[in-house]
Amino acid sequence: MKKALVTGGGRGIGLAAAQALCDAGYEVTATGVDAAEIEAMPKRTGLSGSVLDVRDEDAVKALLASFDRLDALVNCAGLIRRAGAEFDPATFAQVVDVNLTGTMRVCMAARPLLADSKGAVVNTASMLSFFGGPAVPAYTASKGGVAQLTKALAVAWAGEGIRVNAIAPGWIATELTRPLYEDAERADPIIQRTPMRRWGTPEDVAGPVVFLCSETARFVTGVILPVDGGYAAA
Repeated sequence: MKKALVTGGGRGIGLAAAQALCDAGYEVTATGVDAAEIEAMPKRTGLSGSVLDVRDEDAVKALLASFDRLDALVNCAGLIRRAGAEFDPATFAQVVDVNLTGTMRVCMAARPLLADSKGAVVNTASMLSFFGGPAVPAYTASKGGVAQLTKALAVAWAGEGIRVNAIAPGWIATELTRPLYEDAERADPIIQRTPMRRWGTPEDVAGPVVFLCSETARFVTGVILPVDGGYAAA
């Protein structure tokens, strides 16, 4: 059976991706920030949870060392701070350490296993990889970095048979965005800008993740795939 690791898989997009990979026949390990998040995950065959802080290199290496094989890595662990807070240099560094450097740590630890299986990586970029986010400079910079890291690793690792792509979600209804989509005054301009005239769901993003991990995408690498209902095109 193929095996997958989904960081940040305890909730939101990561959890939807983990469950979709289970549906596709993978044995999936999903990581969360603490034991409570792991305990709250749905109980289902083929899905297990593990606590992981992607800032902890030793913990990342230890988790990957526990795998006997790895066919797909999905990096969904991420952090964003309230509007304006990321202008503080310490907060800026914290966000970048999770979103960008954390992604790199996990990719590097997973590389030997992925090379053995000719596996795939799917990173999580953002529509803010393309647009400026005036209230969240660290999140914006980190997601721009994830997009470029994805391209760099795709080129660097193609010779080993490892494909590296990224999803770039648009406005997705999760706990993180609840204050926005439940506020009609703030949500309406987003919906009006989005050609499909709705917010996305985590499940909308999970399908493209499974595709990018699959043999169907065997000649696809270095792609940053918007999953945004047409927002970037509007």
